[in-house]
Amino acid sequence: MTISVETKAPTRLEQGKHRAIVVCFFLGLGSLVSWSSMLIIGDYYYQLFPKYHPSRVLTLVYQPFALGTMAILAYNESKINTRKRNIFGYTLFFASTLLVLVLDFASSGKGGIGPFIGLCVLSACFGVADAHVQGGMLGDLSFMCPEFIQSFLGGLAASGALASGLRLLTKVSFEKTDNGLRKGATLFLAISTFFEFLCILLYAIVFAKLPIVKYYRSKAASEGSKTVSSDLAAAGIQTNSNQGDEDGAKQLERFSNKQLFFQNVDYAIGLFLIYVLTLSIVPGFLYENTGTHGLGSWYSPVLIAMYNVWDLISRYIPLIKSLKLESRKGLMIAILSRFLFIPAFYFCAKYGDKGWMILLTSLLGVSNGYLTVCVLTVAPKGYKGPEQNALGNLLVLCLLCGLFAGVALDWLWLIGKGRF
Repeated sequence: MTISVETKAPTRLEQGKHRAIVVCFFLGLGSLVSWSSMLIIGDYYYQLFPKYHPSRVLTLVYQPFALGTMAILAYNESKINTRKRNIFGYTLFFASTLLVLVLDFASSGKGGIGPFIGLCVLSACFGVADAHVQGGMLGDLSFMCPEFIQSFLGGLAASGALASGLRLLTKVSFEKTDNGLRKGATLFLAISTFFEFLCILLYAIVFAKLPIVKYYRSKAASEGSKTVSSDLAAAGIQTNSNQGDEDGAKQLERFSNKQLFFQNVDYAIGLFLIYVLTLSIVPGFLYENTGTHGLGSWYSPVLIAMYNVWDLISRYIPLIKSLKLESRKGLMIAILSRFLFIPAFYFCAKYGDKGWMILLTSLLGVSNGYLTVCVLTVAPKGYKGPEQNALGNLLVLCLLCGLFAGVALDWLWLIGKGRF
């Protein structure tokens, strides 16, 4: 395979690097801001649908569609056009968020089984979009700079922090007005819709044309990646495949998905365990099982906000090399130690006050963000471009398996308490 592209390193590598980091941040923000908004305005949905456990049900609907779609995409990742995959994902996010707004206006902000079923359908659409974007972007970024992955993951966390900040702001602004919760929810969804549209433009027009992105994609193509051809074509770079070239055939050799999985099984299990624990607590437990305190209706939004803010901050800690955990054994010990949060949250909800609960929630956010970035930036090192792309998709699949298992455990706890 020969690639008609000039690759002048290292000066070429630095061109557009900072712009690429900023674009990655916004692409990460857009890949979760809509879903974060749905979770953050949970108190509005609890007002509309008090008998349906909306926070838990919407999450339970979202996860199987995200997981099922991601499993199909991860299995076929080497044959999928990454450009079309990501643009489809962001477009579906945009359309689904807009339809959540339309549904609210059409139902005049009233509850009932019809609007709730509509929300569940749109929640499933968010799951499909998430699988396209998260797997597609993290697979793509895995053969580029680790800073790009970190920035994308920072954007993911920023979506939650932004939504939490706006939620608290709108609660102050609209709490004493008629339909205050609905006005705040409408504002959230309108902002989310704007960000999704922005991400479509950033990915389709800006990201592919940055010199450093073109360099890494050209390098991946020279190593046998077929997923980047459309993005390279959009940047004005053509790839040419020469059949029968012995050196080229040797260059196209790569580990299978099965081999990659077993070589990185500790990272895969680690991501699974990180999100099993997190989703068994956030958001359902924090909305329904933390008791009543002096903060009243502010209590759950404050807890969610603290989790999101510290999750965001902690994703930047690995940028300090001396604080980045790269040891495989060290990462697994840190991940397993997080399960101490289970008895801690149980006893705090039963016997502690709001200060301890806020502290625990903040520590949960810190450990979630920090360990996620460490695993996803360390795992792809040492592989060729196509292998890094495949590994990125496999790790996202394991992450989504953890999310689904965490939601299921949360539901089992609820059923065991006889509250469903």
